[in-house]
Amino acid sequence: MKDYHSHIDPAKLDAFVGQAVQDISAAYAGVMVSLGDKLGLYTAMAGAGPLSSREVASRSGCAERYVREWLGSQVAGGYVVYHDISDTYELPPEQAFVLADPDSPVFMPTAWNIPASMWADEPKALEAFRTGKGIAWGDHDDRLVCGVAAFYRNAYRPSLVPLWLPSLDGVVAKLEAGAKIADVGCGHGHSTLLMAEAFPRSRFWGFDNHQPSLDEARDHADGAGVRNASFHVARADDYPGEGYDLICFFDALHDMGDPVAAATRAARRLAPGGSVMLVEPFANDRVGQNVSPVARMYYSASATVCCAHAISDGGHMVLGAQAGEARLREVFRKAGFTQFRRAFETPFNLVLEARI
Repeated sequence: MKDYHSHIDPAKLDAFVGQAVQDISAAYAGVMVSLGDKLGLYTAMAGAGPLSSREVASRSGCAERYVREWLGSQVAGGYVVYHDISDTYELPPEQAFVLADPDSPVFMPTAWNIPASMWADEPKALEAFRTGKGIAWGDHDDRLVCGVAAFYRNAYRPSLVPLWLPSLDGVVAKLEAGAKIADVGCGHGHSTLLMAEAFPRSRFWGFDNHQPSLDEARDHADGAGVRNASFHVARADDYPGEGYDLICFFDALHDMGDPVAAATRAARRLAPGGSVMLVEPFANDRVGQNVSPVARMYYSASATVCCAHAISDGGHMVLGAQAGEARLREVFRKAGFTQFRRAFETPFNLVLEARI
C-alpha cells in the first residue's frame, strides 16, 4: 500500500473522524427509533408533556430500566427534551409529528426498516459486488418491501393528488371525467389507491411482478373500500390493456432491467393525447452535483437494491436511483416520445411528464 500518512492534514483528519462518528451514532439511533416506534414509546409520550421514565414505561407497558436507558439515548440525540429539575422527559410536538404520527407526511420510523434489511442482506451484497450477479426484489429481507412501501405511502399522500397530478398537462380534467390509468410497478398499491380514491369515475390498474406486494395491495384496497382499482401480476414490458390516458411509474423505472422496453410499452399502450407520469428519486445529472444526505441515501440503496434488481431483471440498462433527468429523457426519446419535461420537483423526487 502506498504510504499516504505523511500527507495527512490533522485538522481535516479530526473533522472527518468527527463526521464518521456522527454517522455511526446515527446508525445506533436508528435502532432506538425502531424500538421506540414498535414498542409505542413515542406514542406514549406524544402530547403528554413532561413524564418520568417510570410514567413512560407504565404508559407503554415496558420495563422501566430499559426505558430509562432508551430515554437517555433520545436526549443525547436531541429527539427528547430532558428537564433536570423534575427528572422528566418530554417529546416536543415537532418530534412527535415525525416519530409518533403514522399518518404524518414526514413520519420516519418505518424508513429504518430499509437499512435494517440492507444489513441483513450484506452477504448477498458482497457476493453481488464480487460476481456481478443481481439480486431480485423479492429475494431481499422482508423489511425492505415494508419499509419502502411505508416510506413512499406517507410521502405521496400530501403530494400526489393535490400537487403532482395538477402539474401534468390536462390530466386532472380527464381523471375527473373518467379515465383509464395504469400504475406500472405499483408495489403495495399506495399510489394507485390514492388516485383511485380521489377520482372515483376513473378506472385504475396496478401492475407488478412481485406477487406478495400485490397481495398487500389488494388487502389495502379492500380495507379502504376502493372498487375502481385492481391489481395484476405483469412485467413492465408486457402488461395488458390499451388506450390508457395516464401511465405511471412511481419510483420504479430505475429498478427495471430494460427501462427503454418499459417506456416503449407505455408508448404503445397510451391513448391518443395520453401522458406518462414518471416519478423518480431527485438527482442532478452529474455525480459531483449530487452531494447531500438525500443523494447519499439514494446512492447507497441503489448500490444494494436498485441496481441489484435491474441486473437480476436482465440488466440491459442499469439506471440506478440517481439517474438524473438527462438520462431519463434519453430513455423516453429512444421509446418514441417527442415531449419530455420536468413538471414538479421535491427534495426527494423528480416528477416528469412524457408524451408522444
